[in-house]
Amino acid sequence: MRTPTFHMSHTSPTHLAAELRLPTNWLDYTILGIYFAVVLGIGFAARRSVKTSLDFFLSGRSLPAWVTGLAFIAANLGATEILGMAANSAQYGVYTTHWYWIGAIPAMVFLGLVMMPFYYGSKVRSVPEFLLLRFDKWAHLLSSILFAFAAILIAGVNLYALAIVVEALLGWPQWVAIVVAGFFVLAYITLGGLSSAIYNEVLQFFVILAALIPISVLGLKKVGGWDGLEDSLTKTHSPDFVTAWGGTGIGDANPLGANWLTIVLGLGFVLSFGYWTTNFAEVQRALSAKNLSAAQRTPLIAAFPKIFIVFLVMIPGLVAAVVVPSIGTARSDLQYNHAIPYLMRQLLPNGVLGIAVTGLLAAFMAGMAANVSSFNTVFTTDIWAKYVVRHREDAYYVRFGRLITAIGVLASIGTAFLASSFSNIMSYLQTLFSFFNVPMFVVFIIGMFWKRASMKSGFWGLLAGTTAAMINYFVIYKRDIIDIPTDQGANFVSAIAGFVAGAVVMVAVSLFTAPKPAAELQGLVYGTRSPGMAEPPAAGDDAWYRKPALLGWGALILAAACYIPFSI
Repeated sequence: MRTPTFHMSHTSPTHLAAELRLPTNWLDYTILGIYFAVVLGIGFAARRSVKTSLDFFLSGRSLPAWVTGLAFIAANLGATEILGMAANSAQYGVYTTHWYWIGAIPAMVFLGLVMMPFYYGSKVRSVPEFLLLRFDKWAHLLSSILFAFAAILIAGVNLYALAIVVEALLGWPQWVAIVVAGFFVLAYITLGGLSSAIYNEVLQFFVILAALIPISVLGLKKVGGWDGLEDSLTKTHSPDFVTAWGGTGIGDANPLGANWLTIVLGLGFVLSFGYWTTNFAEVQRALSAKNLSAAQRTPLIAAFPKIFIVFLVMIPGLVAAVVVPSIGTARSDLQYNHAIPYLMRQLLPNGVLGIAVTGLLAAFMAGMAANVSSFNTVFTTDIWAKYVVRHREDAYYVRFGRLITAIGVLASIGTAFLASSFSNIMSYLQTLFSFFNVPMFVVFIIGMFWKRASMKSGFWGLLAGTTAAMINYFVIYKRDIIDIPTDQGANFVSAIAGFVAGAVVMVAVSLFTAPKPAAELQGLVYGTRSPGMAEPPAAGDDAWYRKPALLGWGALILAAACYIPFSI
């Protein structure tokens, strides 16, 4: 039997307000107002640096590694991370650690050490543009369209989550929250382009931490520390709920509905590598770095906070599962997505409450801005400038980039309500990643490591992978053809299906169609080099603590060590 997915509660906002409405006062709103003023100020300041399309879309490739590294992790700290991972923890327990230590760190290290030299060295402006150089225009056009569509859907998730939280916490109508947040994101990206988005993401990273730390600390105190938390969850849920690997043997039942093989292959390899190495909302931050060394270090610097952020989102979810044991079920008006808002109301005093609300809004805006800024780049440079209006002056494309930013924000408002059919936002996001990111990763990984992969194989591999993932989810899982216990378990299987189908089709097509001439593969396939990849380190970049290999291996070892306390 499939575990039922509890959809958005039909309770009225006024009924929900009784449990979620925050006792905010003038101090909290003052903090919120200061934050919004600073956000717009950064946008106006960044506007002065936008003179060319490279400035608008890639910050003129001028930013230092620490800035791009913090922006890289902040871009990921949207609704997916804050509400989604807390919801995940309330629903699945300590299994949430897999999304970080297996489902993020190895892929981030691989991006920094292996893939960034190809991305940065080839001087592409976007991830789809790399497919144009490696394969042909059909692979490029399909990947551009799929990415633009996915970016708008994911930006919509952030807007929807923001609206739900603001309505419940502050009493603002949903449409007001959506319009206000959309306006501020639109304003600062339209003004300052990617630089404005990135500098705001650095600010947002620290605001988000300031919001999550008090919730986690006070939440633990409320349930008697970690030992009290563990004892309570063991009694109300199961001993496996507080372990990383308990009950994950093949054939065993566990809260996640997945075994160690689907966790390692589906989440740890296919979904995570698909997301971190080809998601342009993330890669764009590294491409804006000032040189190759800084570009490589961007995801590696981001890996270290990523290892520990899991505790700040997992602990509130676990505490909510103790305080409201029926959360997410038909017996409660509270969904899993309400874990953090509920604890904010219960635990935080005024002032700290204002910081927490600001942190949540910052998280949603960072996630939305990352997707909108990557959408405007792909739509302008990969679709409009290559296939619709070609060979115009540079200023035209900057103007068009600003226009398509506005259209992207409006489209995000339209897609926001698609997220409403999922009680756990994380399930919805992982579904989107299995459809869009995984097939793109297959095409990238085979194209980068197999010279024989033909020009035509990119398009057909991408199409086959996307189709297979969708068929598995909508037909095989939703119609109960194969019994998969949970949405998340189905996402892992969809990711594996998409990867295998894409790989098989690419190999088959390559055997019957012509490969790209070797001369055109320089700097695009492993074992070849292009002039851009021979860039010497800048002054100071050769210091031992800045070496990418040291940072990468250090992150992997630290992530593996974090598993030990949860595996004994």
